Amino acid sequence: MAEKHEHEMESKKEEADMLDTSPKYSDNSDTARAADEPPGDGEGDDGRITVSVPGFGEVEEAFDPFVPFPHDPGVVEGENILRVRSIVLGLICGSLVNASNIYLGLKTGWTFSANLFGAILGFAIIKFFSRALSENFPILGGKFGPKENNIVQTTATAAGGLSNMFVSAIPALYQLGLLSKNPRDDYWRIVSFTAVCAYFGFFFATPLRKFFIIYLARELRLVFPTGTATAMTIRSMHAAIGGAEMGKAKTKALSIAFSIAFTLRVVSQYALGILWDWHIFTWFYIWGNYKNLAIHVENWGWFIEFTPAFIGSGMLVGVNVAYSFLGGSILAWGIIGPALVHNGAAYGIPALGRHGPEKWKDYMTFASLNLKDPKHHPSPRYWLLWPGVLMMIVVSFTELFCQYKIIYYAGKSVFKGLAMSLNAIVKAVGKSSPWLERRSAVGKENLVEDSASEEDQVKWWMWGPGLVLVIILICVVLAVQYHMPVGMSILSILLGFIFSFLAIQCTGVTDITPITTASKASQLVLGGATKGEHWNVTRAQTLNLIGGAVANGAANQSTDLTVDFRVGFLLRTPPKLQWIAQGIGSVVTIFLAPGMFVLFAKAYPCIIDLEATTCAFSAPSVSAWRAVAIAVTDPTFPIPPSSGIFAICFSILGFLVVVFRTFYLTGQRERYRAYVPNMMAVGLAFVLPQTVYGTAMAVGATSARIWAKRNPAGFDKYCYAVAAGLIAGEGIGGVVNAIFQIAGISGDLKGSNVACPGDSC
Repeated sequence: MAEKHEHEMESKKEEADMLDTSPKYSDNSDTARAADEPPGDGEGDDGRITVSVPGFGEVEEAFDPFVPFPHDPGVVEGENILRVRSIVLGLICGSLVNASNIYLGLKTGWTFSANLFGAILGFAIIKFFSRALSENFPILGGKFGPKENNIVQTTATAAGGLSNMFVSAIPALYQLGLLSKNPRDDYWRIVSFTAVCAYFGFFFATPLRKFFIIYLARELRLVFPTGTATAMTIRSMHAAIGGAEMGKAKTKALSIAFSIAFTLRVVSQYALGILWDWHIFTWFYIWGNYKNLAIHVENWGWFIEFTPAFIGSGMLVGVNVAYSFLGGSILAWGIIGPALVHNGAAYGIPALGRHGPEKWKDYMTFASLNLKDPKHHPSPRYWLLWPGVLMMIVVSFTELFCQYKIIYYAGKSVFKGLAMSLNAIVKAVGKSSPWLERRSAVGKENLVEDSASEEDQVKWWMWGPGLVLVIILICVVLAVQYHMPVGMSILSILLGFIFSFLAIQCTGVTDITPITTASKASQLVLGGATKGEHWNVTRAQTLNLIGGAVANGAANQSTDLTVDFRVGFLLRTPPKLQWIAQGIGSVVTIFLAPGMFVLFAKAYPCIIDLEATTCAFSAPSVSAWRAVAIAVTDPTFPIPPSSGIFAICFSILGFLVVVFRTFYLTGQRERYRAYVPNMMAVGLAFVLPQTVYGTAMAVGATSARIWAKRNPAGFDKYCYAVAAGLIAGEGIGGVVNAIFQIAGISGDLKGSNVACPGDSC
């Protein structure tokens, strides 16, 4: 479940009522609309929408979301917005988020967008230079307005993208032994694959700006909440009255949180048992009574970890997701897992090996995936993996199908898009087709006026040939490097097209990008295709993971870039300049994301080694991708029967919970949705064999809830900045730790193991 927006987060909409950290729209539920009305949020009778953006300052106003923001006469826009300073700073911000996401994604599967991080940090740095230096310093000095801020944010989003592939499909290939033993040997091979995925999504998303933001936005109520929040944040920081002060306050909060998290992550490695992890039950085992009970609790991973990133994550996702995640951990690793071991249905191994110190003979690990007979002699982690994965798949598909109106209108939008394209081709050759003109017509009542002039548009010749070329290159790269037949490559590309339309539509309406659904659906379709060819398991698994990654990357990249176009539309930024910034940012990510993965794999080989008994990176998304690839390609179906039965029953429960929440808790009962467990988070807890993240997220969510109630103004002003600083700070600290690990000066070599179980953290 590493896929960016969907772990980022599957439940934003349901959390808005409990903790206002995501854009909130006055609600008109789908069930309250006419059956033939497209889904949307918060539109009043006058066609205007009231939007509140808590967490980004007090920016609350009524406006038509399908009309760009009016120009503020007190704000100087600046003529040249595509400047060296804006591109370079955007690349730096995006690189920080990209590196941070590799660390966080390998830890727990969660990744985060660079949208608001780039907007806030970009504002702070360039605003400082624009004031300190005059226009005589063309590189750093000169006027700075919201449009240039948008260029910084756009570049950051592109540079920070595609990290999800390297915390899911790519490591799964290594865990199954389908690539080289050393990822460093595959670096350029991975770069070429990343490049075709990145630019497939980039070129494909370019014409979708007109389609989803101009032609169909009002008809389908595509408000893109995160994009709207980002645009409003940029606008508020550049406001003539109070904007600079607000931006300064946000930046200060972000910087302090970043510094604290970064310092703690780097310094704590030299005294993990004191500064980072508190193994309270180990302390009881060493110094207190009840030794037997204490070591058994420690064996299941129940301790406290001071992880700023997941405290910050809890502040963002809210109490429902955080408590659901913690509840899933308690259920999996506090109830079901111990019951399995007690009844002989699953087995642990000595954490320090069979020849470990006698003092720690009772110290066990239940998280191993290196099993000689996983079907009949599983570890608790292996047994719990299948219910967790199946739950996530079933819940993601159920949530998607519950949005049947979105699917229906997505189908209509695809048909209309094809009609528009064919009609344009017919007109270009001097012909006309009344049928195509009728099918591609946009009613005047739904027409959104594009503020960008014709010369500011991205011309078809800028993206069309590139799209054709990159499709050809995908087929070539997959054939040469992974021996994928052209037919399978074309199928992966088609799945990417289909799921991109669906992902953008869902994001525009609900702010939830169904990347898990797209990924797993692609794997299932490709699994069926490979079974028909009767290929050996190794080849079938390789094609399953690579093909799924193509569809995943396309949906992810195209959604990110369409959201960026939405921000630019509201701020009146020329789309051609945004497009150039996106293209430059994508160049960076195709080298940076593989490089960060190689760095972490070298520093922590356990990431790609299933034989490792312990690892600081649980990589739950990797486990999910690997599990699906095995299930759809392995003829022996190596799942313990009891695990399979429980997985089916558990997933039925998840299905019923989602249906109950969607169709019964409506109208006056909708306020009870906040108390219904988020089953996606519960399923993820089964895949992740560490309980510390659920605890940390619960702490963050609870703190934010108390903060919001006691000091709403301070919460609105600082919450997101603090959370973003904590997340990015730990992520970059993790990158530094990986470098120290390679350099031989890391905490496990130079630090202390005081207060650690087994005298080793």
